[in-house]
Amino acid sequence: MIREIIYFGDPMCSWCWGFSPVIREIREEYAGVAPVRFVVGGLHAYETEEMSDATKAEIKDHWKQVEARTGAHFDYAFFEREEFVLDTEPACRAAVTARTMNEPGALDFYEAISRSFYIENQDTTSVETFCGLAAEAGLDADTFAELFESDEMKQETRAEIEFTKKLGITGFPTVVVREDDRLAVLTIGWQPFEALKPAIDEWLAEGLDPISDDEGADDENEYGGDEYDEDDGDDDAETIQ
Repeated sequence: MIREIIYFGDPMCSWCWGFSPVIREIREEYAGVAPVRFVVGGLHAYETEEMSDATKAEIKDHWKQVEARTGAHFDYAFFEREEFVLDTEPACRAAVTARTMNEPGALDFYEAISRSFYIENQDTTSVETFCGLAAEAGLDADTFAELFESDEMKQETRAEIEFTKKLGITGFPTVVVREDDRLAVLTIGWQPFEALKPAIDEWLAEGLDPISDDEGADDENEYGGDEYDEDDGDDDAETIQ
């Protein structure tokens, strides 16, 4: 039987940044029985418009909510940027590229992108930023840059974003458990590790069969999450709690 925990998110998603310690703890706790892998969802992928003052105000409000709920830190100097296009596809592609080069370190690289954006106010739409992170992670920066710019990585990133939409996942973070060819939703939105652990333990002990759709987690939890601007998929996953 194949069991794994699938984390849908975006390195430039503020609620995902707040969720970083939680997914790290899940990974450490269940590494031997249900490894964690990520799927990039592309929160603002392929955005082409510069951030307006209204958009900046909205995002700043999200950051404050995440900070208050999760304790995550942010560098609000980001909002002083002019003519910035908040396209999260490059950050997603950088995570996919790092995973291709070194799968065991992929989640650490994913978190490093978030850290560089939210705490260090680096430009996480720039390949130069990603090459620096690659070097920090012990990856060859030139090889990383070449692979990052390849059609292969662009296509793989787009495929993951489309897969996320096809599943009907429109909020991040979302965590799904997989048992062979079956999927079940663990959480849609941020929750602390202590709230998720009992559900994971029950799943590992009893499997998905005893769990029915009407016993699952709410479609929206009180902590919320960052959302797509559109939803064009069908939800094929059941839920667990």
